[in-house]
Amino acid sequence: MQRVAILLTCFNRKEKTLSALKGVFDAQKEFKNELDLIVYLTDDGCTDGTGEAVRARFPEVKVLLGNGHLYWAGGMRNSWSKALQGNYDGYLLLNDDTETYTSLFTELFVTHSYCLKKYGQGGIYIGSTLDKETQKLSYGGAVFTNKVMAHYVKVIPNKSEPQECELGNANIMLVHKDAVNKIGMLSKGYVHGLADFDYTLKAKKAGVPVLITPNFLGDCTNDHSDTYQRFAKLPFGKRLKMLYNPVGLDFKSHLAYMKNHFPYRLPFVFLMGYLKVLFPNFYLNKRLKQ
Repeated sequence: MQRVAILLTCFNRKEKTLSALKGVFDAQKEFKNELDLIVYLTDDGCTDGTGEAVRARFPEVKVLLGNGHLYWAGGMRNSWSKALQGNYDGYLLLNDDTETYTSLFTELFVTHSYCLKKYGQGGIYIGSTLDKETQKLSYGGAVFTNKVMAHYVKVIPNKSEPQECELGNANIMLVHKDAVNKIGMLSKGYVHGLADFDYTLKAKKAGVPVLITPNFLGDCTNDHSDTYQRFAKLPFGKRLKMLYNPVGLDFKSHLAYMKNHFPYRLPFVFLMGYLKVLFPNFYLNKRLKQ
């Protein structure tokens, strides 16, 4: 695997986006083997000059323009669809707020070699991230503890070898072309979130290995709890709007996820969506206890 497309989408996080790109190129310099990288970044209507700043600092990056309504899932599909024209060996999905370590490509390629040896095919490799403040796992891979209830626990990197997972966050996710040839790119129907969980579940169903790397590969703060705390304080009308807001509770993506993978839970999740709007404090307290 020598040619890798880096896929990002961004909206008004200029400094974080520049930092994320710097981390990738720094990791490329530290990687001992030859590696050809092409970055595809979708600027989804940024008003803070992110696209212009990227062009000035990293002229080699291919900056694509969105319509301002792509959000994360749509923006990543936009970047990926363009990259597919280049016939790469792998596609690295990266969040624009993720600061990768210089060991990024070393770890990913160690995991790829392990995957080829054990499974005889390329797979999907998840790089776990740490929250800088808590030094706890923020994003990465997970396995189900109860598939009927869709409950899962996160998999902690063991520092020795890759581990299998069923769900993977695409904050750092390298997809080998073998996987793309089997299942394509991120599915349509997802607006902002859950497209990455859908993708790894789709991969598992198709017999594609999904692994986390032996060690953490970056820093990224999990700020989703702030969304739920704000939600509980809003008046009813705004809570209803936030339920469907892609950067709120992203209800449409949740329904698509359940329909695709847990159809028997779809009526329950639909009902729960409106119960959250009606009784937000009960929902928030339950979530904080998890």
